[in-house]
Amino acid sequence: MKIRTLSIALLLLVSTHVSSAQNKDVETIKSILDQQRKAWSNNDLEGFMEGYWESDSLTYYSGGKITRGWQTTLDNYKSGYPTKKDTGALNFKIDAITKINADAYYVMGQYFLSLDSGDRNGTFMIIFKRIDGKLKIIADSSC
Repeated sequence: MKIRTLSIALLLLVSTHVSSAQNKDVETIKSILDQQRKAWSNNDLEGFMEGYWESDSLTYYSGGKITRGWQTTLDNYKSGYPTKKDTGALNFKIDAITKINADAYYVMGQYFLSLDSGDRNGTFMIIFKRIDGKLKIIADSSC
């Protein structure tokens, strides 16, 4: 009976620790997305890109195109959104943050871009992976 009680106590302790770590990751992801929202809305595209993995392996899918690389992605943003008028005000609705494994999550949601020329809304799915102890976006697909 004592062994069974001890086993149950250990199981509860481990699941509480795992749940706590996952909750911390979810809060970190939400914080990164909020920082990106603020940076985009201030036309701070370098600040927006801080959430992404600074690597040639970063992958971005949008508009039927695949872009590879952090710098290429930043350059495309700078070209397509050169002024505050072009970036407008960004908001997100996060529909799901799902754990893939101990070091990766995918996030599905919606974006809402308010522009003087007319609003643009769509969906996204991004993949976060822990790299060097930090969660970074390694892949982004936006429609």
